[in-house]
Amino acid sequence: MAKTEQHQSQSDTDGSLPLELLADDKRGGWITFPFITGNMLFLGIGTFGAFGNLIVYLIEKFNVKSIDATQINNIINGCSNLAPVAGAIISDSYFGCFSVISFSSFVSLLGMILLTLTATIHSLRPPLCTSGSQTCEPPSRTQVAILYSGITLVSIGLGGTRFTTATMGANQFNKPKDRNSFFNWFYFTLYVSFIAATTGIVYIQDNVGWGLGFGLCAASNAIGLAVFVVGRRYYHLNVPEGSPFMGLARVAIAAVRKRMEATSMDGKDYYHGHDELTKWPPTAPTTTLSFFNCAALKTEGDTHLDGTIAKPWRLCTVQQVEDMKTLIRIFPLWSTAIFVSTPIGILSSLTILQVLSMDRHFGPHFSIPASSFLVFVLFATAISLSLIDRFLFPMWRKLTGRYPTPLQRIGVGHIFNITSMALAALLESRRLHVVKSHNLVHQPTAMVPMSAMWLVPALVLMGIGEAFHFPGGVALYYQEFPTSLRSTSTAMMAVIIGIGFYLSTAVVDLVRKVTNWLPDNINEGRIDNVYWMLAVVGVVNYGYYLLCAWLYKYQNVDKGGTDSSSNS
Repeated sequence: MAKTEQHQSQSDTDGSLPLELLADDKRGGWITFPFITGNMLFLGIGTFGAFGNLIVYLIEKFNVKSIDATQINNIINGCSNLAPVAGAIISDSYFGCFSVISFSSFVSLLGMILLTLTATIHSLRPPLCTSGSQTCEPPSRTQVAILYSGITLVSIGLGGTRFTTATMGANQFNKPKDRNSFFNWFYFTLYVSFIAATTGIVYIQDNVGWGLGFGLCAASNAIGLAVFVVGRRYYHLNVPEGSPFMGLARVAIAAVRKRMEATSMDGKDYYHGHDELTKWPPTAPTTTLSFFNCAALKTEGDTHLDGTIAKPWRLCTVQQVEDMKTLIRIFPLWSTAIFVSTPIGILSSLTILQVLSMDRHFGPHFSIPASSFLVFVLFATAISLSLIDRFLFPMWRKLTGRYPTPLQRIGVGHIFNITSMALAALLESRRLHVVKSHNLVHQPTAMVPMSAMWLVPALVLMGIGEAFHFPGGVALYYQEFPTSLRSTSTAMMAVIIGIGFYLSTAVVDLVRKVTNWLPDNINEGRIDNVYWMLAVVGVVNYGYYLLCAWLYKYQNVDKGGTDSSSNS
């Protein structure tokens, strides 16, 4: 902001713009798209190839029990999705998107090299164990330390790239229509990388070798880093101005300290910054959440003679107060998304266990790897994103005169999520019926004579829901969050996913303690009851979402949602 104001004042005095600003104005736009999405594509192939088959790797190579492996996988997914918060804060506050993405890409590369070593050096793994044996040797502390060091580095790298890349890409565009189109194509690229990883990489890991599979992940990561760095000359780079969270903390503390002060409706009584002429005529803070307004109320001794703040923890700008209010207003909507991510985490993990017990043949000679079944979610999401961007949105605009709002898109995602849980419950009931009719209840290693393709419809519905929910959420947070928190806004979806995976772990633990639905032998359990429970929770959560959406009023998005004509 300071640089922009300085450039503005210079242009006012001499009628010209600095060469630095002129050069920066020529940057950005769709020319940056191949470099930013190329980075996301190759990094996605690497990271999702490393994590996509992790449950099977833990079971087959590190002798971890099946349910325990899904729990470990959920925790890892939670960590890798919470890490973007740290990356976003660092990006917004100190180093900017480009530096954070470059460094994080390098860190994830180191992690993949460690995972490759665990797969290629026999001493870094426990001895092989026969499936179902009770005498399997667990991994040593050294083996576990190396394995989790690699996983941690990949998680950190993933955290610093995935949603920070979304922010950097959106920063290249000025028009909301272009940004929303970028978000759709960003997610499309993300899911294409999922598909490539969970088909090609996973197949190589299962059928050729884990060392080669992880090695290809590392190579893909290196290519992604190189592509991103090569495009630096074209990027519009935003300069961070210090931690915006410090300003928010000052608002809370100043409001508490001045809670007894009488507020005013006159904008002149509030602090807008040391150069208040730029805010003329000054306006008072909004009346909603008025408790925080006193944080910007000027009292004796709060400012110096030149208008700068004398007591930072007693006075804030009106803009900082409004930024705090924006975050508080959007929190209820954000919380509803957590209970969408939780069922997704549980369904993704338990589906792999279901597939391992079923006939995975596709044709007479080809057997689909268990982890690759999640590719149907990715296919559904990628195809849906293309159809939504190219057909559904334009059709919606022709019928209504505007694009669907982010809240409408999120709401549709909720409905598909609930439907997928209900269908998954019905399909698992069918699987258990086949298990009982063939007397396989007490035979955990026996293959159930039922095609695993029966599970695909539920996965497809979940993928369609993700195509509506996640891009809609990113678009909402990016446009509604304060400008100083743009990277943090896109990382909020990662936080939701991370918390969802942690909650899925907690839910599975709770279900195991109070019911007999999830034993190690799933043929003796009732996974269908778990899915029905999630469907009911989804319905309740959808009602909560509708209430929050009805009460919410857009702050930075026009009532027309994403209509470019109204927002340009």
